[in-house]
Amino acid sequence: MATNVSTPEHRMTVTKDVYVTMRDGVRIALKIYRPEGEGRFPALFVASPYQYDTDDLPALPLFLWRETGPIEWYVQRGYAYVRMDVRGSGKSEGVFGYLDRTEQQDCCEVIEWIANQLWSDGKVGGYGQSYYAMIQWLFATWNPPHLTCIGPYDGFIDPYRGSAYNGGIFAPFFPNWYAGVRANNMLRGSNAPTGRAMEPDMAYLGLVHATYDDWWKERSAYERIGEIDVPVFSIGHWGKIGLHLRGNILGYEMLTSSKKLLVTGARNTMEAHHLFDTIEFHEQEMLPFYDHFLKGMDNGFMDGPPVRLFVRGDDAYRTEPSWPLPSATYVPYYLRGGNSGSLTSLNDGVLSPEPPGAGEGSVTYAYPNDEWTVGVVARGKDGMDPIRCVLTFTTPPLKAEVEVTGPIVLELYASSDQTDTDFIVRLADQSPQGEQDRTAGMQPASVNVTKGWL
Repeated sequence: MATNVSTPEHRMTVTKDVYVTMRDGVRIALKIYRPEGEGRFPALFVASPYQYDTDDLPALPLFLWRETGPIEWYVQRGYAYVRMDVRGSGKSEGVFGYLDRTEQQDCCEVIEWIANQLWSDGKVGGYGQSYYAMIQWLFATWNPPHLTCIGPYDGFIDPYRGSAYNGGIFAPFFPNWYAGVRANNMLRGSNAPTGRAMEPDMAYLGLVHATYDDWWKERSAYERIGEIDVPVFSIGHWGKIGLHLRGNILGYEMLTSSKKLLVTGARNTMEAHHLFDTIEFHEQEMLPFYDHFLKGMDNGFMDGPPVRLFVRGDDAYRTEPSWPLPSATYVPYYLRGGNSGSLTSLNDGVLSPEPPGAGEGSVTYAYPNDEWTVGVVARGKDGMDPIRCVLTFTTPPLKAEVEVTGPIVLELYASSDQTDTDFIVRLADQSPQGEQDRTAGMQPASVNVTKGWL
């Protein structure tokens, strides 16, 4: 348990449907949770299109729109908590712009409005997960005068490469996500009033803007991370390779302000979501950050190395002086021919630290494969098999423990007779397998280390 942190001393009062008029006359809706009674308090500011009416849902991974953490817990410890429906969502007026400059400026104006309230001490911290983290990166690049710090938990900095076109390849996540957001805003229970329609078809706009053009650049904090002046606590998760992790790590690398990086061992979206809902995580990790920068508490948050990583296998956290790790050794491995005898795949090739010989040749495959079902997943002996009909390259059994932590690059030489070719690559830690299972053609168990697309 963390020591020298704020303790529960307050009851909570809630005011909903508070409207703040923006520079163009549009009214933005807020729900304000704050300590009851007199006094001035620092504020945690959160903004999203997920509408504050969903705050009544239990804080569980079942409700992925509910990414606000333990609200009352913070209020009890002397924080106001200001929840904003972004323009064109929830109860806010205007047209939704999905992280556009207008939405960023709205956040800056609301931050300054918060600082001028009688219950505010003038300090405002960015807070929240996923969309709430993505918008933090963006409004922080404008450095509104009363923004004091941000804590982006699980949030990308580049929506084009991070969610819509990973590696330049169209991904269905973005249109599916937006369909859910629109439904969440429009549909209500039978005893509730009708919701609001979000008119812009962001899914269509995402398809129209298929390359990284000005439409995406406007929404990309990646373009301006170095302009952030406030302290940043960037929190990512190893299991979020395909969404957000890249943003938390690259954002940390590019920052020039005071910063810390934490990468947890959460293995997937649900674990990352659940972690943000647990009191223990906030008490140990996030509360000391906000206490230090918003309340000026001398709790040693900035002492010690700036990077802390969960190391799988050791199942423990380790501190590091910087990222990428200065102690890392970069080792080349080569895709080679031959037969590893460990997998059933199109080629069962070898991965070796020794470069291939001059006559070792290449490997080919035809598109499409008649065994492919969902993408390149084939039908195997035990159901769906993602390995059977792809190319694989496997090392011999490792003779000693190996830790893989840091940037990984594949240098690939390929030719194609098609007009377009997508390469999707994963690096996996393969478990030992019994001879009986191998003879039966079963695939060994494995855990992804990382993956990439181009």
